[in-house]
Amino acid sequence: MPSTAATARLTTSYQDHVNPQWVRLLNVLQMNVRYSHCLGSELFTEDGRRILDFLSGYCVHNAGHNHPEIVAALKEELDRSGPAMLQSHVPGIAGTLAGKLCSHAGGRLQKVFFCSSGSEGVEAAIKFARAHTGRTGLVYAEGAFHGLTCGALSLMGDPFWRDGFGPMLSGTEAVPFGDLLALEQRLAARTVAAFIVEPVQSEAGIRIPPPEYLRQARNLCRRYGTLFVLDEVQTGMYRTGPFLASQDSGADPDMVILAKALSGGLVPSAALLMTDPVYDSVYGSLKRAIVHTSTFSENALAMRAGLATLEVLDREHLGERAAAMGSYLRERLHATLSGYEMVRAVRGAGLLNGIEFAKPKSLKLRLPFEAFHQIHPGMFGQVVVMRLFRDKGFLTQICGNHFLVLKVAPPLMVEQRHVDEFVLAIRDVVELMHTSASFWTEALGMARRVMDI
Repeated sequence: MPSTAATARLTTSYQDHVNPQWVRLLNVLQMNVRYSHCLGSELFTEDGRRILDFLSGYCVHNAGHNHPEIVAALKEELDRSGPAMLQSHVPGIAGTLAGKLCSHAGGRLQKVFFCSSGSEGVEAAIKFARAHTGRTGLVYAEGAFHGLTCGALSLMGDPFWRDGFGPMLSGTEAVPFGDLLALEQRLAARTVAAFIVEPVQSEAGIRIPPPEYLRQARNLCRRYGTLFVLDEVQTGMYRTGPFLASQDSGADPDMVILAKALSGGLVPSAALLMTDPVYDSVYGSLKRAIVHTSTFSENALAMRAGLATLEVLDREHLGERAAAMGSYLRERLHATLSGYEMVRAVRGAGLLNGIEFAKPKSLKLRLPFEAFHQIHPGMFGQVVVMRLFRDKGFLTQICGNHFLVLKVAPPLMVEQRHVDEFVLAIRDVVELMHTSASFWTEALGMARRVMDI
């Protein structure tokens, strides 16, 4: 175990050469701890604490942290000393993983392009949609989060993410999430290459569309010659129950983007699944065999991790577990939090859930709440996150585009006793915010530290 001095040197090095503002933020939130090891849904710190992970790295750790079978598969691949990054051969393991992904996804999805991140998958989807349709327009849903590269960022309207980075792609338009009439009005001009949407909007506050929305959106896309693209970066790999969150809706997309949980949280990996016609639009001749590629796209470690992850998710029935445990979690949260005025809603699908807080009605709570909201819209949510982490031992975070929604997304193998612990923990924090001046006093202190920064 590293000494205190060694730990301090590591933190200083990160602060000096990587991201000093991130260190300062974690210090303010009292979340700057060193982890010694992580297993399943449990994180262990160097000072002996156990933290329960109810964020999963933003839906990366569906199989849990450091699943031993995925780790073993990676060690075996390394021990082979095989062509991990040769790039001038046919990596058969990539074909095996692609076949399994297409089989799991079903429908018309028959081809896969591998890359390294969800953002990169979105960039590929933009290019492929334009190549297939000959159009340049792109439509996305308000509140979307698709990534932070320039193309993906062009499909997001929140100025927090866009400000300061110059002009984005032209020809992108937003429609309200769940609004079919607005979508049809945009598509009717027949200039839109793709409608790219999340089946559940994670960063917008765990927003779930009306039951028929995805299927009818698909029908509109077909009517007007637009490709229907689903961003399942956070919702895929059994996070909401089925392999894809969209599978039970009859969506039948033209493309699906997967990432995050694809390789067990151990190797950067992403995949763009597509139909044969979309594939043929890009790779339609010998001279275009490498017209779109990515350096690390089919590397042996990522492919091996993907196969091992799928095997674990399937054999341990983690999709079924996500559905059942998610239902149990929401029932417990509803029963426990329904009487508090600042809790507006509990919602979700599988183990992708959110607790939405609301501006209080009573004067004694409304005044401090509004004061913190004026300092920064995310201040209140970060106080909740800090309290859960420091006082209760839970790692969570608020949604990136909705600062009043606490994301609750543990690994899919989370145990019921851990869920019960979380329900009691959030109840205690919510009770404190409603009854104790110390909650707001400490929040004010944190706000002052933020202003100093």
